[in-house]
Amino acid sequence: MGYCYLCEKESTETYFSYFCSKCRRVKHLLNLYEEDVYNTLECVLVRDKKQQSHKIKTMDMNSIDKSKVKTRSQTKVIDEVD
Repeated sequence: MGYCYLCEKESTETYFSYFCSKCRRVKHLLNLYEEDVYNTLECVLVRDKKQQSHKIKTMDMNSIDKSKVKTRSQTKVIDEVD
């Protein structure tokens, strides 16, 4: 087996293939949508400092909210004990 030219992992399916199956799909999407793929990657995956800080605050709030919420299994145990 060879190495994928894009992800550089040893995962190409044949000796004559340059890309693994996932990277071949990405290449296909690039061929179809060209510039839209690059724009989407930049807009969705790349964050500036302001977006990063907002995401961190959101993640912190979600973790705090989840710690206060009881799961069904916790509620069942409490009900059965009473």
